[in-house]
Amino acid sequence: MFFDTHCHIHMPRFGTEQPELIDRMKRNRVEAAVVVATEEAEIAPVKALCDAYPEVLAGAFAVSPQDNELPDLTAQDIADRILTNDFVAVGETGLDYHYCKEPLDWQRNRFATHIESAHLCERPLIIHTREADDDTIAVLKEGNASDVGFVLHCFCGNWEFAKRALDLGGYLSFSGIVTFKNAADIQMAALKAPLDRIFIETDSPYLAPVPLRGKRNEPSYVPHVAQFLANLKGLSLEEIAQVTTRNARQFFRL
Repeated sequence: MFFDTHCHIHMPRFGTEQPELIDRMKRNRVEAAVVVATEEAEIAPVKALCDAYPEVLAGAFAVSPQDNELPDLTAQDIADRILTNDFVAVGETGLDYHYCKEPLDWQRNRFATHIESAHLCERPLIIHTREADDDTIAVLKEGNASDVGFVLHCFCGNWEFAKRALDLGGYLSFSGIVTFKNAADIQMAALKAPLDRIFIETDSPYLAPVPLRGKRNEPSYVPHVAQFLANLKGLSLEEIAQVTTRNARQFFRL
């Protein structure tokens, strides 16, 4: 059975298809998924989905690191929302220097606040990071993120960055990107990463894996990521499914 550790199936692109999405998850042996809210307005729809499908879905929340226009919340505010809604993680949070350009003090400050909130509510962190390796590691260290646990979601770095995160006790989550032909660095990181420190995800509706690239992504497609990792590591699909699901359940305490 598979576990999609990061998706956004509450988004308008899915309309009212969630019952069909859940059915396809079950038919493809995807037993669970974490649905991630990236702004306060998304908390209610994510919570509603989790309440409707408590055996399948869990929620997470933080203010997106990609949008400076979103109002910031205090660490306590975020922790309160996590606890009130029984969400399993703080995130996604982090640094994005690809889509966002300096000055980015607002982004680094938001990231640090989210780490503080994770300590307050005793939940792990889901990290979004792109082209910000050094600063991401620095902020994680400064905030003692290792004490609450963190995963680099939709990992798109190289082995050097992966090892630095792993050395801090972090996890790596691989999305459909790892299946792309031009993803040699990510594939090398996946090959070298210890089995007990990896997750799989879709980040749906984005980044559908090969052979579905270009389509709207959804949690039922996560077995394609698992199959690629199995082939890459010379393991069976069942081994990858079992270990990544076990890792995710331990990390999110589900």
